Amino acid sequence: MGDRKWIRSYLDVKKGLSPFLTWNEEGMVATLGVWGPGDIVGKPLSQFKLYQVECLTSVKVRNLSFQGDRLQDAMLSHIRQMEELLNIMHCKLVSLRLLKFLNWLVYRFGREVDQGWLLDLRLTHQAISEITGTSRVTVTRLLNQFEQEGKLMRLPQSRILLQDF
Repeated sequence: MGDRKWIRSYLDVKKGLSPFLTWNEEGMVATLGVWGPGDIVGKPLSQFKLYQVECLTSVKVRNLSFQGDRLQDAMLSHIRQMEELLNIMHCKLVSLRLLKFLNWLVYRFGREVDQGWLLDLRLTHQAISEITGTSRVTVTRLLNQFEQEGKLMRLPQSRILLQDF
């Protein structure tokens, strides 16, 4: 995946897409959140000692120093997102998990176009597999299946058009 950076302060994400990761005792990666424009992120918002950001796209951030209501809003945003991702990740049927994840991405980062909803994130199958806790091969197979079923269309530069949102 992309560049790995340690984040020790608060950052306001202006552009891009960044999953935040930790590792368990077995060395398995767990995604704690996927942050984009308008999100506030950083080490102070997590209890995990091993906490890292992956830059999946070109990312622009700005340092923040704040307290009070803005800090509370940032914490609530993190809690909501983790709840949403936990719900998605606990889908035992991998095809449903992937479809729910794609729909969640569309809701957070997509934009409506004439043919459906465009995810212009340029996510690789490997990045999607790591976030959803499955294999790259499974992601590729399911994306092919979703495309055959008319649920999505894959476009150049790893963009996805969801047609059945």
